[in-house]
Amino acid sequence: MWIVSRDEAKCEGCGECVEACPAGILVLEAGRVRVTDETACLGCETCVTVCPTGAITIQEV
Repeated sequence: MWIVSRDEAKCEGCGECVEACPAGILVLEAGRVRVTDETACLGCETCVTVCPTGAITIQEV
C-alpha cells in the first residue's frame, strides 16, 4: 500500500498533480491540493514527478 501526502508549506496550488493523478485522489480546493483518500494511491509517483515545488511525497507502507 502507498500513502500520498503533501507539504502544505510547499504547495502553491498549481493543480499539476491533480491533473496528472491516474487514481483521481487529489483535488484542488481553495487554492490548495487536498488528498481525498491517502490509501488509494497507486504508487506511480506521477504527482511527485509533475509537482514543481516538491510538495508531494509517496511512502510505501
